[in-house]
Amino acid sequence: MGRVFVAGSINMDVVATADRHPRVGETVAGHEVFYFPGGKGANQAVSAAKLGAPTTLIGRLGTDAFGHDLKTFLAAQGVDLSYVTDTAGIHSGTAIITLANADNTIVVVPGANGFVSADDIATVALAKGDIAVSQFEIPLATISAFFNRARAAGATTILNPAPAIAFGAELLDLVDVLILNETELSLLAKTELRDSDEPARFIEAARALRGDRDMIVCVTLGKRGVVALADGKPLVVEGRAVKAVDTTGAGDCFVGAVAAQLAAGKSIRDALDYANIAASICVQRMGAAPSMPTAAEVKAFRRPGEGRAP
Repeated sequence: MGRVFVAGSINMDVVATADRHPRVGETVAGHEVFYFPGGKGANQAVSAAKLGAPTTLIGRLGTDAFGHDLKTFLAAQGVDLSYVTDTAGIHSGTAIITLANADNTIVVVPGANGFVSADDIATVALAKGDIAVSQFEIPLATISAFFNRARAAGATTILNPAPAIAFGAELLDLVDVLILNETELSLLAKTELRDSDEPARFIEAARALRGDRDMIVCVTLGKRGVVALADGKPLVVEGRAVKAVDTTGAGDCFVGAVAAQLAAGKSIRDALDYANIAASICVQRMGAAPSMPTAAEVKAFRRPGEGRAP
């Protein structure tokens, strides 16, 4: 079995719940405040680890109280923290989240995450069969260095380009599996997409973004499921009807689950089916990293025959 290495952000999520989101300049009364471990890197690492993959997280924390609490939580989830560095004089990454009717708005303050550098990944021992995962809450130059090392070692690279920002083709050239939502695909493919569009529209945009690269493109559509372009052929994974409580970590759960399944040698179709189930469990719980399901929970949640290639 391969290993999963995640280079990414580690945040404390400060979550306020309310009946609705405030408009610009407006104050609304909230109900509760929660403190949840989060950050896209940490979330994806916890997802992969709880689903059974040997998982290492590469990142930075401040030497503040949040940093201590985050490290304690991640270690308890079975994540290897050998490459998580404490950074003096800088606060740990923090996300301010408003949650209303299962939808969220998020403001991320990078803190120590902004200092993750190529030096942090210089000694990471990647090998063929391993999975290297990253996202856009650490510097792009660091991601490029990480993926270059992964490619040289024969590892598979997974990029989750979120939060959505424009980036160069040279980074995309290093990506084996691109996992993104319709908003991110709209930005990168320079086309207008809506979550209600037919699957063919997303496949068309994915094909344009892929170009002549040998890259798998997976587009997550929330409750509608997933559409993907693999080996130039479209794949559609139907969504599952569940009562969502908090969607904050769903995309990260999906990415971590795909990474864990690919590390176990599963096909991309099997990995997408499995990740879709895992994410549908995640949204039924509060919090980001704490909502990630275990392999046993995914197994119990499957319908007969689900999660296997046709």
